[in-house]
Amino acid sequence: MKSALVFQSDFGISDGAVSAMYGVAHSVDEQLQLFTLTHEIPAFHIWEASYRLWQTAGYWKKGTVFVSVVDPGVGSKRKSVVAKTAGGHYIVTPDNGTLTHIHEAETIVELREIDEQTNRLPNSGESYTFHGRDIYAYTGARLASGTITYEDVGPRLPADSFISLPLHYPEVDGEKIEGTVDILDIQFGNLWTNVPREAFHQLGITHGDSVEVTIGHGRRQHFHQLMTFGHSFADTHKGEPLVYINSLDRLAVAINQGSFAKAYDVGTGPDWHILFRKL
Repeated sequence: MKSALVFQSDFGISDGAVSAMYGVAHSVDEQLQLFTLTHEIPAFHIWEASYRLWQTAGYWKKGTVFVSVVDPGVGSKRKSVVAKTAGGHYIVTPDNGTLTHIHEAETIVELREIDEQTNRLPNSGESYTFHGRDIYAYTGARLASGTITYEDVGPRLPADSFISLPLHYPEVDGEKIEGTVDILDIQFGNLWTNVPREAFHQLGITHGDSVEVTIGHGRRQHFHQLMTFGHSFADTHKGEPLVYINSLDRLAVAINQGSFAKAYDVGTGPDWHILFRKL
């Protein structure tokens, strides 16, 4: 039985790289269903590749194969792997940290290193700079189409031997909770944090309450303001900031019909701290 094949990369769509990967998959099996997660991951941004897999994979059917190619170490000694999760998903990717969030969400139960002698696009020559096409798209398509089994991918590795990026967890202290700004809701400039709804509700804050929000970058305070905790953007006037629960059940900060990230020049990553305090 064939499975869906879902691609993400940092290639963009301004040249032929993505089309080449899709062409390889189509040549393996023209009946395969090919889908795009995103090809707009910022260049070399492994953290975001990892996060977007977590954001998306759980909504796809068991057996779905994901090909994730954000690979600043292409051609080096980093491993090429296929991970199997407890949720029944397969992730074809370089072993460079991309599996971090999906392991937190679903748990990686098996890991195999891709045998690049067997699972490499025929006649791809001595190229070592486009493994997304020559190894990952090819292996992903063969796996999704049933041309190979998971065992045929290559030798088994310890399930916990993959490279993992450092994760930070929110800290609750009395009437405040501190976390990090993990990523942006890019199109709209909203800040998505690592603070889960359950932890936030420990502060006793309910919809309509005012929340003191402080954002820091490293040791420097970057933003400090009161804002409303709302159900949705409609709970504030246009141009006003608010705190809300996003689609991943985590705390987020936004401006109604505006970009919070642009308005206040806020970035993402472990150096961007956010603190919510009950008044």
